[in-house]
Amino acid sequence: MGIPVNFDSVSLDGILSDWVAALREFSVEAVVVLGPDPFGGSDDRQVIAVHPPIVAEAAEALAESGDFGARWRDSDAPLVAWQTIAKSDPQHTSRWRMLWLAHGYQTLVRVEFSLPAGRAFECFMFSPRELTARADAALLAWSALNIWPLVKRSIATARSRLSPRERECLQLAFQGKTARETAQELQCTERTVNYHLANAMNKLKVDNKMAAIQRACWLGAL
Repeated sequence: MGIPVNFDSVSLDGILSDWVAALREFSVEAVVVLGPDPFGGSDDRQVIAVHPPIVAEAAEALAESGDFGARWRDSDAPLVAWQTIAKSDPQHTSRWRMLWLAHGYQTLVRVEFSLPAGRAFECFMFSPRELTARADAALLAWSALNIWPLVKRSIATARSRLSPRERECLQLAFQGKTARETAQELQCTERTVNYHLANAMNKLKVDNKMAAIQRACWLGAL
C-alpha cells in the first residue's frame, strides 16, 4: 500500500480537512481521492489522498476493488454516483463496503474527473447517514467540482517530481507544439527544451514524449 500523499503534505491535508469541515452540514465526515497508478495497468489505481487517516485501510480496499473502476468508465455509467452502502446484499458485500460500514458510514457520493486513455481521478465523499434527497447528493457533487482544481494542484505539487520547467515543456507538447515552437515561447534554445523533455521522460520512466505526457496527466501534473 502506497502512502497517501496528504500524509506528507500539510497543505493538501489542510485542504481536505477544510473540505470535510465545509461538508459537515451534509454529515460528510470522510473524503477519499483515488487516481490511476501511473506505472501500473489500465485497471490499477491508488489511494492518492484520504481524510481522516483512520479510514485509510477502507480507502485502500476500495482502490483494490473493481467497483467504479475501468469497467465502470467503459460503460454508460454517469460521472456522478450516489450509493447507500448499508443497503448492499450482506452475502455479496465487498470488503471495502464492510470496512466502511464498520466505521459507521452509510452513504457515498462519487465524482469522476476523466483523464486521457481511459483513466480518471475519483473523489468519494462518505456520510454516516443515509441521504434521502437528490438535492443533497447534487450539492456534494457540486462541492467536489468547485474544490477539485485546488485539490488537483496540491496533489500535483506533492506527488510529481517534475520541475516547473519540465512540466511547462510537457504542457506545451500536450498542446501540440514542437520543440522549436516551445523554445520560441519560452525564449530558450531548442536544445534546452529537449533537455527538459528528456529529464521528464527519465523521471516518468518512459522512452517517448507521448507516454511522458500521459503519465504526467495521470499524476495530475498537467
